[in-house]
Amino acid sequence: MKKLSFQLVILTSIFLSAQSFADYSNHIDAKIFAEKMISEHKFSREEIVGWLKKAKQKDAIIKAMSRPAEKVKPWYLYKEIFITDSRIKNGVRFWSENIDDLTKAYNQFGVDPEIIVSIIGIETNYGSNTGDFRVIDALCTLAFDFYTQYENRESRRKFFTIQLENLFILAREQNIDPLSLKGSYAGAMGLGQFMPNSYRDYAVDFDGDSFADIWLNPADAIGSVANYLMAHGWEKDQGIITEGRLLTENSLVSFNKISRPKNSLAYFKNLGLDTLNPTDTSKKVLPIKLEEKSKKEYWFGFNNFYVIGRYNPRVKYAMAVTQLSDKIKTRFCQGYSC
Repeated sequence: MKKLSFQLVILTSIFLSAQSFADYSNHIDAKIFAEKMISEHKFSREEIVGWLKKAKQKDAIIKAMSRPAEKVKPWYLYKEIFITDSRIKNGVRFWSENIDDLTKAYNQFGVDPEIIVSIIGIETNYGSNTGDFRVIDALCTLAFDFYTQYENRESRRKFFTIQLENLFILAREQNIDPLSLKGSYAGAMGLGQFMPNSYRDYAVDFDGDSFADIWLNPADAIGSVANYLMAHGWEKDQGIITEGRLLTENSLVSFNKISRPKNSLAYFKNLGLDTLNPTDTSKKVLPIKLEEKSKKEYWFGFNNFYVIGRYNPRVKYAMAVTQLSDKIKTRFCQGYSC
């Protein structure tokens, strides 16, 4: 009954919102946003209002944001979406086709090729699904409607408003029509699914043609993903995870928080969670618990696991990237020199 009531609220809110604003140029929050873009970033009123007039609320975005896989699926179902034979096979192909750029990225940024391949594989299946939503529609829907009417979360509203701001600045900097850019229902773009602010901060022109084309150019996407991870603290040639075991059912460990590791393996052993593999017990780690069909799995994530989590702050996402990367590397090394 509660689920049905929530769905009715969403449908009613969608209808009322659509009735209230024929276009986003008349939306009160969008008007405030437009004034900021005009005064702070020196856009003309004509171009900002013109873009907002053409932006559309998308019900499909609202529905998708209400049920992301990271929230609703347990690990044993979540991983089946991404860790598949076809994604492993396509990852090996992507690696072999882009081996020079992946090697260059490793040498320049220190990020392992299989990690870059895995992220691009999970984000867009190696570029085959980069998203069909106009980015402006996604960001307007989320900034001006979803996080005010459906989920009252001011921090997320601000985040997507900042993304819309960066979209327009990005478009001006790169001489791109902001109405032409497409991406995910959250406004992420290109092979590596960069948000607009991440594009401006971390996208790189990796092939030297004077344009960081993360949409169609695998070289630029590879370099940009590697640059992002390096900038967030990736440690070259260091581990990502190690398996753990629960020593007592009364363990006081708090699991599955993506934050910079602060406590050591020795610290967690005292709380009832130990590592299965010999390693430096002074290393700082994150404790992880994952739900399999008939049991719980326990892991520790090192700093590089946390860095992957900066790309998408979900433990299940970071673990999927890690495990898919291992399988891609194993199969790649069966056919190529590693």
